[in-house]
Amino acid sequence: MKILIAIDSSPSSQAVISGIAARRWPADTTARVLNVVGSVSVYSGVPDIEPLFSAEQENAKALVMSAVDQLASRGIESSWVVTPGNPPAAIVDYARAWGPDFVFIGSHGHSGLTRFFLGSVAKKILRHAPCSVGVLRPITGERLDKVGMKLLLATDGSKYSEAAVRSVAERPWPKGTKIKLVSVIVPPEIVMDLSNGMAGVSEEMQRAEGIKKEWAQEALSTAGKILGSARLKSAGIAPIGDAKVQIIDEARKWEADLVVVGEQGRGGINRILHGSVSEAVAIHAHCSVEVIHDRPHLSAGETA
Repeated sequence: MKILIAIDSSPSSQAVISGIAARRWPADTTARVLNVVGSVSVYSGVPDIEPLFSAEQENAKALVMSAVDQLASRGIESSWVVTPGNPPAAIVDYARAWGPDFVFIGSHGHSGLTRFFLGSVAKKILRHAPCSVGVLRPITGERLDKVGMKLLLATDGSKYSEAAVRSVAERPWPKGTKIKLVSVIVPPEIVMDLSNGMAGVSEEMQRAEGIKKEWAQEALSTAGKILGSARLKSAGIAPIGDAKVQIIDEARKWEADLVVVGEQGRGGINRILHGSVSEAVAIHAHCSVEVIHDRPHLSAGETA
C-alpha cells in the first residue's frame, strides 16, 4: 500500500503524522510525506526574494524529515518530498503522478474560518484526487494500543460502498477494534397522485419505505459477510433520515474514532446528488474520516 501524507506546519498536521504512526498498516506499506511551498512567483515584486524562498524550502525540508523519522520509528517505510505550488492542486497533481492508494490530510478545526478553509481544501482534494482520501483528526496511540478503534462503516449496497467495505476488510486493525455498520434509510420521495385518495398515497409510501428497508438490511448483510470473511466482527443499524446527518450523528453518539464511506461518483450530476454525502461527512464529522474511491470500477462517463 502506498500512502501520501500532505502536511504543513500546523498542529493538525502533527495529528496526521501521529494518527498514521499509531495505526496498523499492511506489511508492504510505504509512505511519502509531502509539503507544498510557495513558488518563486509568490514572491514576485519582493526585493531579495532568494533568502525568503530558501528559508521556506529549508523549513519545509526540516518539517517533512521530522515526520519521516517519526513514521520510521514505528516501522513505516517513509520518504519525503517538497514541491512548489498551490496546496490542493499540487497535492492532487503529485498524487496523480505517484499513484498512491490514499492521500491523508489534516483537519484544522470545527468552527468559523478554520472550517471554511478545511472545507475549501478538502473538497478540492476529495473531488479530484485519483485515490481514496483520509481527513485525520487527533486520536491517541496509547488508547488504540489498549482498546482498539471504534470504526463506523457506512454502506448503501452500492459498488462504492462495497469498495469501502473491502478496503476495511483488507487492512489490519488494532486488537479490540469494534466495527459498526450503518445503512441509512432515506425516506422515499413520493409524487402526490390523489386519484386514489390519501389512502392510496399512504399505501404507496409504505411500499416504497418497505423496499428501502429491505435494501438497507441487504446492504448490512452483504457488508457483514465481507468483513466476516476477513475475521472482522461487526454489528449493523439502519436509521431513517438524511444520510449525511445520520452518519455524522451516529459517529458522535457512538464516539467513533474513524468513519469510512464510499465515494459515490466523480462527475456531473452524480457528484451533485451523491458526492455531497461523503464530502459533508469528511468535513463535519468529529472524528477522522476516510472516503474510499473505487478506482478500478468507474462507470462510463466518470473520469479519474
